[in-house]
Amino acid sequence: MKHLMTGAALLALVSAGPVNAQDTLRMATIAPSLGQAITMATFANIVNDNLDDVSIEVAGGGAATLHQLEVGRGNLEMAMTSPVIYNLMAAGTRMYAKQEDAAQAAENVRLLMWFPYGQYHFAVRGESDIELLDDIEGATVFLGPQGGGAFNAARGWIQATTGLVVGEDYDAITANWQTGFQAFLDGTIDMYVNGCLDPCQQFLQFTETETLRFIGPESHTHEEVDTYLGAWRYRAEVPAGMYEGQLNDAAVMSFDTSVGIAVRADLDEELIYQVTKAFWDNLDQVTSDAPWAAALDVGFAAQQRGKMQLHPGAARYYREAGVLN
Repeated sequence: MKHLMTGAALLALVSAGPVNAQDTLRMATIAPSLGQAITMATFANIVNDNLDDVSIEVAGGGAATLHQLEVGRGNLEMAMTSPVIYNLMAAGTRMYAKQEDAAQAAENVRLLMWFPYGQYHFAVRGESDIELLDDIEGATVFLGPQGGGAFNAARGWIQATTGLVVGEDYDAITANWQTGFQAFLDGTIDMYVNGCLDPCQQFLQFTETETLRFIGPESHTHEEVDTYLGAWRYRAEVPAGMYEGQLNDAAVMSFDTSVGIAVRADLDEELIYQVTKAFWDNLDQVTSDAPWAAALDVGFAAQQRGKMQLHPGAARYYREAGVLN
């Protein structure tokens, strides 16, 4: 993606101070190799290609939970969000408990669109004796960057379905997305977790040389699982036969959720209307073989999920599109 920056560029983007939003919108997302970051970078490319007076600069790396806070603080214009992490930020709880301005910052965060995160894939090597999530007791795993939304989602699914508690029954390494995947490639961890829409780049790469197996829990139907899923997560299967080295001969139950693009609430309504319109009116620029593109839906994008409200400019477009009253 020609507009995607990484590493130190993200810090520079946040540190640069306010910009003229009519000229440049600063977007932060997670590791560039992940499907959600690719979706967001493509969003930026489409907008940049179709609006002459708007430029979205994208930097990849770090945790979406922090990026969302920086949007609320006015240090970024756009970032990844989710119904769960926005609700936590608005309440000033969990990873935001030590951020005294979290609730206030949440008031300056609005939604541009939702899109599917992708099924959480719990992957082990093909020769592993771990056949179910219930078997990871004593194992070392990568759940996502600690303190991030993905880590907490994967940890919660494991605990709800198996009763196993991270740090007590199994160990989770502290790593970013890149080093977590490298640990799996190197064989230094027993299980690697990544939420994505198949086929996922990481698993395509892994199965070039090795086999893998996706695992699920022995049971996913008890009350604790329903409580964990709540209103915004939902059961979703990881299909069989997606990768040449995939040993599963049947679909494996997991879960999915939605993520979105958050914007500063104080950005101009006309600007966000034009940005939203430029993306959805030109979505056909995305190649048909992009797996996530087929999952994008304008009705899904505008649904109410959690406490976050649509930016007035985005809401205006969705009303015109007939998906919002």
